[in-house]
Amino acid sequence: MTDTTAAAADEPKLGPISKWIRRIGVILGIGAPVLAVVMALATGAGIIGWVTSLGSLRNLTYAAMGGGALSLVAVIIALFSKNFRAMLWPLIAILVAVGFVGYTSYSFGKAATVPPIHDITTDLSNPPAFDTLTLRSDNREVVPDGDRADMSDLDNAARWRMWHEEGYADIQPIIVPVSVPDAVAAAEQLVTERGWELAVADPATGRVEATETVSIYRFKDDVVLRITPNPNGEGSIVHMRSVSRVGISDLGVNGDRIRAFLADLEAATAG
Repeated sequence: MTDTTAAAADEPKLGPISKWIRRIGVILGIGAPVLAVVMALATGAGIIGWVTSLGSLRNLTYAAMGGGALSLVAVIIALFSKNFRAMLWPLIAILVAVGFVGYTSYSFGKAATVPPIHDITTDLSNPPAFDTLTLRSDNREVVPDGDRADMSDLDNAARWRMWHEEGYADIQPIIVPVSVPDAVAAAEQLVTERGWELAVADPATGRVEATETVSIYRFKDDVVLRITPNPNGEGSIVHMRSVSRVGISDLGVNGDRIRAFLADLEAATAG
């Protein structure tokens, strides 16, 4: 008998229950996150709908948590039995599960801290209108009241405005010290640098429309800028609107997009 064979023979064996704990833990801890990624990629490829893939995230998160917990038990059993080889896959499962649960927990937490709307604009009374691109037909058909008494009797348009005023009061139009054509050119350059799909950049009407593809789900958000001469002085007034094509809440993405883009446009036209 060789030394290797002897060592293997002397290595403690896991009992049948321990083996099943280890197997199930690894399958769930690694399988649930992998399935979530596969479903996200399938959504981006147009194979399955976003409702199916996003709707499965919570259950897959619970499955990953269970897998991570079972894998931890398997690691403890392996430590006590000094079967160190049996620790490898459970440890990998724990790392994968922790990363996945951390990501989904952050996303769920983010959704709870932002208004449940997906249409953000610098002009609540007269949002910039899409001309080349098409605004989703169900844009404000569903606006949750958040179980708030002060919203329960409002219609969807009033709820949207109230959520917007509370959550995005800082999003306002900007005044840039350049002409409308120059502002359009600067905005077009920023769109190109960001890798967005430009639909139109018209210096005559001061309109810019573009689409950004977001995350591995390949969600598409549409953006429109309305740039007009400043009636109170030199330069141009820039209004912006960003709308998600699907979903109810946008996790704050549209608001963040407007803030970042307008800040960069101010910087690009300042000199």
